Amino acid sequence: MFLYIFVFLSVLKEVDLHIKTNNTEHHTSEISEEQLIVRRGQPFTLTLKLTQPFNPDLHPLTIIAVTGELPSENVGTKSCFGIPDSVKRSPSAKAVWKVELHKNSSSLTGVLILNITPPAVSPIGEYELSVKHREEETSLATLVVLFNPWCPDDSVFLPDEKERQEYVMNEHGTIYKGSGNYISSMSWDFGQFEENMVKICLTLLDMNHKHFKEPAKDVSARCDPIYVSRVISAMINSEDDRGVLEGRWTGPFYGGVAPSHWNGSHAILKHWYNIGCHPVKYGQCWVFAGVMCSVMRLLGIPCRVITNYQSAHDNNRNLIIDVYHADYGVRAKESKDSVWNFHVWVEGWMRRPDLTKDGTYDGWQVLDPTPQEMSDGVFCCGPASVKAILNGDTHLKYDVPFVFAEVNADCVDWLVKADGSKVKIFSDTKRIGQNISTKYIGSNKRWNITDNYKHREGSETEREIFKQAITRDFSRGEKDSENGETEEKLPPPEVFMRFEEVSKPMDGKDVSLRLVLHSESSVARPLSINISVQAMKYNGSPAANIQTEVKEETLEPGKELSIPVLVPFSVYHKHMVESDNIKVSAVVTDKEKPENTYLAVDNVVLQDPPISLTVPSEVKLYREASGEVVFTNLVDKTLTDCTLTLSGSGLFREEFEVKLPDLPPNRRLRIKFPFFPHKAGKKTLIIDFDCSTFRDIKASHTVNVTED
Repeated sequence: MFLYIFVFLSVLKEVDLHIKTNNTEHHTSEISEEQLIVRRGQPFTLTLKLTQPFNPDLHPLTIIAVTGELPSENVGTKSCFGIPDSVKRSPSAKAVWKVELHKNSSSLTGVLILNITPPAVSPIGEYELSVKHREEETSLATLVVLFNPWCPDDSVFLPDEKERQEYVMNEHGTIYKGSGNYISSMSWDFGQFEENMVKICLTLLDMNHKHFKEPAKDVSARCDPIYVSRVISAMINSEDDRGVLEGRWTGPFYGGVAPSHWNGSHAILKHWYNIGCHPVKYGQCWVFAGVMCSVMRLLGIPCRVITNYQSAHDNNRNLIIDVYHADYGVRAKESKDSVWNFHVWVEGWMRRPDLTKDGTYDGWQVLDPTPQEMSDGVFCCGPASVKAILNGDTHLKYDVPFVFAEVNADCVDWLVKADGSKVKIFSDTKRIGQNISTKYIGSNKRWNITDNYKHREGSETEREIFKQAITRDFSRGEKDSENGETEEKLPPPEVFMRFEEVSKPMDGKDVSLRLVLHSESSVARPLSINISVQAMKYNGSPAANIQTEVKEETLEPGKELSIPVLVPFSVYHKHMVESDNIKVSAVVTDKEKPENTYLAVDNVVLQDPPISLTVPSEVKLYREASGEVVFTNLVDKTLTDCTLTLSGSGLFREEFEVKLPDLPPNRRLRIKFPFFPHKAGKKTLIIDFDCSTFRDIKASHTVNVTED
């Protein structure tokens, strides 16, 4: 029980904030049991003990709640209310708080049990609460007010309790990476209820440029999750402010940490706060998204992390992505457009009365903190209604056209010949926006939510909405690409190609594929086959050429032709230490009809070598527990610069890194480690093994922490 005793006052003797009870009822006890943290639209209880009997008719009780600089009733950052509620307030007062005297109060003895309710439209943030009685004004408490997804009157109300537990209360999640053909997952520790997260997240809001420019206006606008989420989107990256993360898409990552090394948000946010709110190095899209999800959940806005495979970055906003290939397969020239293997953003849940009053666009909204394009002069994106994206309503704010293109742009492949001329070789309406994924509610399964973003590819509805989106989005005109070509139907291909795996591609082993060709033609076709292999970044930019191979083959009618493709570990490994995938391309030319050129591409994501993590499935709160990591070096190369990083909210108070000795070939590493759980419930322990040859191999294990 937390009491404030005022021995120097003649009127107010004691205040009980009932912090433990209030925080439990407001779903904030996971955040703190020492600081009063409540949710708007829901009453909390205070007990005041006066030195004299309470007579409201003679001596009314007035309570004042204020937040931010220059608090004002007219903008909702100040509220005066009392018993009785005869307080004089501005006629245009917004966000008026309420107080009721509980029936168990004793006016004769001066014991007042007060039920105080911040309205569901209150600005979120830190408030000072004071009381005025018998001409004496006394500070009662400093409290924090958050959004309330449990309250039907709050604009972030989420009706389903299972969804609230997943999208607000769950500190652990899964982020999907890889490529559409090689979907991989990693555990992410959101840690939104870890130490000092309230202070860190409120500081993040105060560091935004709008707050520096007009602090009173900025704080009053924090009543609106649309505004708050947009501020967070801008503040997670550091492009135009003192945001949390500095992005970097190519190594080396001097002066910081490689994006692949991070396991969770708390270490990043804590470091940003501790170094004076300067950017933490470095982030890429899944890191930006993971950190934003943590801040959103802490503030009470339901949030989930989304991965879009084959994600388009439509720089010129024409809903067409131009990709260029040289006649030997590799990218011939840079395009302002790009296709990312995957891209990660978040969705926040909120109403959108700014778009329509009938709730058409309420629900999940895309927010993307990765700095790609400016929105209203700032590097942020969203909130863009998922329903608006599905319907092709690209005339709506915020940034709906950009997100629509990410999931539904058309893709045009061009062959660049030696003389610089370009030939369109493929037009694909289905490549962009595949396997849009998020973690399933209450489990670690992957949930494909592509249907939320677009209708079935190639369907009449999907094509109609695409055409509608083009006409609504700016004044695009009739051109379908930056090359000024009007829509042109390519003849159906006469040769069909695909890549197949011979074995599962794994880092440390040779990659073995085959290119399979067939034709329904009745004549034999002599072909020139140019196969190139590149190391690629996940955002579609090439890192290095690994190998090329040219073959002359004849494709017999009615038969398949299989071409083996072998990429030895000894050839690719030095290029892949700082890269994300291997792009294998085949450009095939019909030697008798050289104008007929065909393209096949496969983005191969290597699986990490196996690593073993053993942890007890159940451990006791505040009791030492132990785990074990085992890793075997299966390559003919000594692994140097080895480290093991351990983390997990509720299990470790901060990340713990161990430097390890070099690991020669065919030797096994076995590490035992202790940990001391300090929070009850299901927690996730995450490990990261890093070395000179293999970057950031991860494993995780769920641990159930029980109380004695």
